[in-house]
Formats: sequence, C-alpha cells, structure tokens
Amino acid sequence: MTYKPPRRPQFFYTTAPLPCPYVTGRTERKVVTEITGPDAEQLHDRLSRAGFRRSHNIAYAPVCPGCQACVPIRIAAAAFQPGRSLRRIERANAGLEGFEVPARATAEQFQLFQRYQQVRHGEGDMATMSFYDYRAMVEDTPIETFMVEFRDPDDRLVGACLADRLSDGLSAVYSFFAPGLERRSLGTYAILWLIERARELRLPYVYLGYWVPESRKMAYKARFRPSEVLAGGIWRMLTEADLDPGEPEAISRDEEGLGVPAEALLR
Repeated sequence: MTYKPPRRPQFFYTTAPLPCPYVTGRTERKVVTEITGPDAEQLHDRLSRAGFRRSHNIAYAPVCPGCQACVPIRIAAAAFQPGRSLRRIERANAGLEGFEVPARATAEQFQLFQRYQQVRHGEGDMATMSFYDYRAMVEDTPIETFMVEFRDPDDRLVGACLADRLSDGLSAVYSFFAPGLERRSLGTYAILWLIERARELRLPYVYLGYWVPESRKMAYKARFRPSEVLAGGIWRMLTEADLDPGEPEAISRDEEGLGVPAEALLR
C-alpha cells in the first residue's frame, strides 16, 4: 500500500477594510490565499473559475460587506464579434505587432511602466514602485505567465500586457501603455490581441477580472461580447438587461490596468 501524505490545507484570510477604489463612499475587503506548491497550476485554475484574481503568488476576491458591485467577467473567445468601435481600434493599431515573451522584467518595460503610472496614476501606490517591485510583479509567479510587448514599426515599445495561461483560457493580469496614445486605446487593443491568441491556442475564454458597472474605470469590460459573468457561483451569459443605458460603447479610452500588486492587497 502506497503512503500518501496528507494534503496541505488551503488557508484563506480576509484583509482589513479600506476605501473602495472604484465606487466612492464604499468600503472594500478581500479574501486572499497563497498559490503555492506542486499543484499551484490546478489551484489557480479552480480559483479563477471561482472568480479569484492573481497578483504575485496571491489569489484574491472581493468580499465587501453589503456590496456586490465587482462582477467576475470572461470573454467567450471563439464566438467573439467586435462591434464598430472595436473594429475602429483594430484599424488604428494595424501597424503594431504583439510579441509574446517570457515573464522577465526589462529596463525598457519598466521605463514605460513608470511613465504610464506617473501620468495616469500619479497619486497611486504603484507610481512609487522601484524596478525590483516591478520585477516582482512580473516574475513572482507560481504558474505559466507571459508578457505581451506591443511595438510600432520603428520597434519602439508602446504597450505591454502581463497575462497568465489557464487550462481554459488566458487571464489578463496587468496592462500599461505609452502616455499620449490614449486615442489608440491600447488597453483595449491588448484585450483584442489576447482574444485572437486564445483562439489560436483553442482556449475558450479570456478572463478580464472584475466588471464594475458603477465605475467608469472598470465598466469598459462589458464591451467585449459575448461575455460571461459569474453570479451565484454560476457562469452565465452577459445580457442587455445587465447593462446600463449607453454602456458599453460610451466607454472609449478609459482602460485601466487589470490587477493590483500584492502589497496593496495586504497593506
């Protein structure tokens, strides 16, 4: 008889309450757990399907008292059909090329990341991140992770997207892009690139994290149709009844990074 060591229990912790970064006047709390060990990939898969997100080796999900504004959302890649505004974004970026590279931090990426943070989020915690902090964000991962670098015809890095590979899809972790190019909607273009890549890999979904209809920063995620949302523990198709009037096409150039650093979760 073969001895099997007992399975290590998975511990979950709740963060202290903090002001919500998306809906003014509300308080956020998160449940967090560590992704580690030989079964890290399988654990991350299960947690992602349950609505969790990854930052470093931490998975987190909102457990805010009296609020369910954050809705896990994923795009059905094979059936995706871009609307008129998304096709316009594809045309605007036709000269760009996306390169899938290993999750290794470079000085070139960090310079772009710093410019993005200083212009778009100058008052936020991430604006003060050092290169070593950035390297941890990119490289401190227990699962299969990669970076997509977007370069113009002159080989200049104009955008980047950190992403995880799951058994059933790709998960966008964090994106950033060159200030001054907002009209090109590079954050949205990065998602369009991931959708096409998921199709090439025959993966059914692209996970976008949380759709927050009450937040202009996060409402844009409903633009990618068809999408599924997690409600009551079940993934179901996002319908017109879920959308506010004017959404999603009203959101044009307000894409945000898709994740947060582990330091922000545990502070």
